[in-house]
Amino acid sequence: QVQLVESGGGSVQAGGSLRLSCAASAYSTSFNCMAWFRQAPGKEREGVAAVYIGAGSTYYADSVKGRFTISQDKVKNTVYLQLNSLRPEDTAMYYCAADRDRCYRGSWFRQGTFAYWGQGTQVTVSS
Repeated sequence: QVQLVESGGGSVQAGGSLRLSCAASAYSTSFNCMAWFRQAPGKEREGVAAVYIGAGSTYYADSVKGRFTISQDKVKNTVYLQLNSLRPEDTAMYYCAADRDRCYRGSWFRQGTFAYWGQGTQVTVSS
């Protein structure tokens, strides 16, 4: 059974940092695209960042460029999201997503691109 387990969320003050982790079960080693999405209360889920596992290519939403970094550890089947310079508007539930197809620049940010989802980890940023 495919499992994506997120961890690392928490509460921080504006300007602080967090590192989120998404661990994929051993069965999931054939994922080619993994991403982070977030959803704030009353808002739609939005793509934050994605990584094309094979090529190492990364994609970011404009709102997080220069502040967030997505990375991967192939040995541990884990994808990370480093969140720096956090702002109150970054407050949301953060979800890990994965798919066996590769990432594409024109579609990585769409929920429908991904077949597998984690349960989410909450990030709260206070001003």
